[in-house]
Amino acid sequence: MLKARLTQSIRQMTGLHWLMLFGGILLAWGALFAMSVPSDLRAAGAIYGAEFWLQLCTMTPDAAGAAKMVLMWVLMSAAMMAPTALPAFATYDDLGQTAEGTRFGDLVFGYLAVWVGFSLLAAGMQMLLLRADLVSVFGDSRSGILSGGLLLVAGAYQFTQLKEACLSKCRRPLVFFMQHWEEGPLRNGLRLGAVCLGCCWALMLLAFVGGVMNLAFMGLATLFMVLEKLPEIGRWLTRPMGALLLLSGTWVIVTTF
Repeated sequence: MLKARLTQSIRQMTGLHWLMLFGGILLAWGALFAMSVPSDLRAAGAIYGAEFWLQLCTMTPDAAGAAKMVLMWVLMSAAMMAPTALPAFATYDDLGQTAEGTRFGDLVFGYLAVWVGFSLLAAGMQMLLLRADLVSVFGDSRSGILSGGLLLVAGAYQFTQLKEACLSKCRRPLVFFMQHWEEGPLRNGLRLGAVCLGCCWALMLLAFVGGVMNLAFMGLATLFMVLEKLPEIGRWLTRPMGALLLLSGTWVIVTTF
């Protein structure tokens, strides 16, 4: 019944608010693509100059570089995490057809606000790693210990009770919203964002391993996180991925020495 309700809700994503949400996701992916493609391959470089694009993508350990890091992480969080929350958004929108005070925009705003906060922390972490020469100016790890450590943390987290608790809420959005409906759309969005953060923060930090500006990594990670939150598919993915990450982390650290 839950699967049928989610499927029906997703099919009803036709309103203006949905077009705006999908448009925002596409714009975020488009901006990330523009920032990740080498400057000499960008047609826009002929207008703005290759130096403009190179400076846009190159992170530096100063205030300007920090601002670009925050922008990049905000775009990446929006592009990767909004698709994972589509079943929850659809469920809330469906419930809103028969209830008052369900401002869809407030829900999405609250959800994204949590990820903006994460982006600020991730950008700060990247700045520290850049200054310590542990990542390159493009955000990818230069240290086997760092890469292996992040893989081990992400792998171990896949087996924790906190991860499972957060996933259980993401996989049952109808139950989640019914439990907290009286809190209103903004607080529901904040709560949903916090639960989603609890599911995905460790996987998101693997961007330092796969490459912060690597669109292939972002696409694969997004696909996995979307599937992991689906009730009938995700339960078969979480622990095998954890085991794979643990093995990968161990291999990276062993080969580093």
